Amino acid sequence: MLCHRVSAAVSLIVLLSCLFNVAVDCKTLKRDVEIGRWPCLCLTVVKALNEIKASLGWRVVYAWVGDDPCGDGDLPAWSGVTCSTQGDYRVVTELEVYAVSIIGPFPTAVTNLLDLTRLDLHNNKLTGPIPPQIGRLKRLKVLNLRWNKLQDVIPPEIGELKKLTHLYLSFNSFKGEIPRELANLPELQYLHLHENRFIGRIPPELGTLRNLRHLYLSTLCYHIPHQKEDVGNNHLVGTIRELIRMEGCFPVLRNLYLNNNYLTGGIPAQLANLTNLEILYLSYNKMSGIVPAGLAHIPKLTYLYLDHNQLSGRIPDAFYKHPYLKELYIEGNAFRPGVNPIGIHKVLELSDSDFLF
Repeated sequence: MLCHRVSAAVSLIVLLSCLFNVAVDCKTLKRDVEIGRWPCLCLTVVKALNEIKASLGWRVVYAWVGDDPCGDGDLPAWSGVTCSTQGDYRVVTELEVYAVSIIGPFPTAVTNLLDLTRLDLHNNKLTGPIPPQIGRLKRLKVLNLRWNKLQDVIPPEIGELKKLTHLYLSFNSFKGEIPRELANLPELQYLHLHENRFIGRIPPELGTLRNLRHLYLSTLCYHIPHQKEDVGNNHLVGTIRELIRMEGCFPVLRNLYLNNNYLTGGIPAQLANLTNLEILYLSYNKMSGIVPAGLAHIPKLTYLYLDHNQLSGRIPDAFYKHPYLKELYIEGNAFRPGVNPIGIHKVLELSDSDFLF
């Protein structure tokens, strides 16, 4: 594992040859950048990645050999850099530099790589805000910044990334309200905002995301019995009814994680309209009232977590006859005597890739 990380980290030094040899014969697309017009895109990459290289300290990059990040002749593309061909030229389309202890602010110059479709800087030590210039990456499909130390509010310019399908911002220290501009991402499938410091209500506009499959807004995305830790993470308030008030909302949503917040009110019967729902996680909130019988008719509902709220009444019999329901956690409520959970209380496996994101 260490060798793999060092190999990934060591993807950054011979760029200096490109800095001092601006007239190199590379066939990578020319582009105007903020430091002037250069003969090849590798200089744009140099400016962006030089910020990363400077933060690595002794972990300098010696695997980037040659003057062209996309490879020239016998030399391969630089490690972590993926290119594609546009006509007679090549452009950098993916940049993946993760788990290499990058320290410092988000490298703003990365936003000069206008052909990026994937930007993965997860599991580093980036601090400060995401710069508003992130909105320049119009072709970006995957933005993965999870497991860093990023702060401040999410810039509304993220709503300009119309092709974004995966947005992973979990395990940081983002604050403020969840921006409504996220509803402007029509292709978004995965929205992971858990383990941050968000406050306020969940924007109901998110329900208009026609392709959203996974919505993670929790504090603890794994379940620890009889424990609620307040470590200054998400403090979302309001009711679920507000979130699903729009007709036809969340048409393909499969996973909804809202646990460990401060949601109040009842469980709305309209949740049964989310017919693709497989996981509904409402544990450790302040919800009250009864459990609607309609939830038992969500066809593929597999995991339902209602524990540690203020729910009352009984569990409808239909839940105990559901063909897919494997786990129903209900402890820590005010249900009538004799109400029983379903399944074995356990911690989700860390190997679950959806959970890790």
